[in-house]
Amino acid sequence: MKMIQSLAVSMGCVLTLGSSAFAQSTASYPDKPIKIIVSFTAGGTTDILAREVGNQMSIRWKVPVIIENKPGAAGNLGTEIVGRAAPDGYTLLASSIGPISINPTLFGNLPVNPQKALQPVALLGDVPNILAVPSSSGIKNWREFTAYLKANPGAINYGSTGIGTTAHLISFLFAQKMNMDATHIPYKGAEATRDLVAGRLQFMFATAPSVVPLIKAGQLNAIAVSSKKRISAMPDLPTLNELGVDIATGAWFGFFAPAGTNPAIVKKLNETTLSILEEPNIKQKLLGLGADPVPMNVQEFTKFVRNDYALWAPIVKASGAKPE
Repeated sequence: MKMIQSLAVSMGCVLTLGSSAFAQSTASYPDKPIKIIVSFTAGGTTDILAREVGNQMSIRWKVPVIIENKPGAAGNLGTEIVGRAAPDGYTLLASSIGPISINPTLFGNLPVNPQKALQPVALLGDVPNILAVPSSSGIKNWREFTAYLKANPGAINYGSTGIGTTAHLISFLFAQKMNMDATHIPYKGAEATRDLVAGRLQFMFATAPSVVPLIKAGQLNAIAVSSKKRISAMPDLPTLNELGVDIATGAWFGFFAPAGTNPAIVKKLNETTLSILEEPNIKQKLLGLGADPVPMNVQEFTKFVRNDYALWAPIVKASGAKPE
């Protein structure tokens, strides 16, 4: 009996010490460099948002925040890296609607399913897609754009940042509604925008932050925006709904951690990210690019991700999109 009591006391001491060390580790977080894996190439919206927030995290927490671009397999490579990482809060993922909500249906059998292997942390922004054309095309508005489409049947190429991305699926819906004969040219990320500028693509639905600077620089012309309402970055740009096309959707971007990460660390990451996004200079910069901050706590963002997956699954199936 005494041996049992002694064992129980010893185990209690171990548990107390373990709990104390656990609490101390979360309280001191972060005390070493944080790595943010970006699922896409440098220069895209995911990369832009991750670098803006990551830089501010580094300043606040006085630890390096390292951004690593890991494009590949339509964003699945980044998901796999973080999904297999230690759930200690020091390896995060910056990703978007495509890899998180669309790819589980598009690819079917993923080695790491983002809906199971990742813990949603914070929504970075809700971002509309802008229908853009090369400025060299001379097309400046909806009337000229539709006239060009009618005059060039079968000779229209549109780009996207990958098969099954929102850029692809929105274009698919758009082509259907416009009864358009067009060819989809998938890319691996921001290269699509470069080919659009060069005139090798006739149009593209691109996320606002990735093309607004190019539009303002005169390299691209904006025709319409896919959101439900006009964006503050370009208030004169009409929505597709205003033009008679029944499409009102966009993209979102967020931070994720490996599943099983301590909830206290996830909460700290969420609150810090939301605080950074509310800083006037950061907020104005993102709004100027067309990214609207949508504050959500961890529970709200987790529910948002789950519902978004349920929304896109049938659309992906209807598109017939297949990964290459």
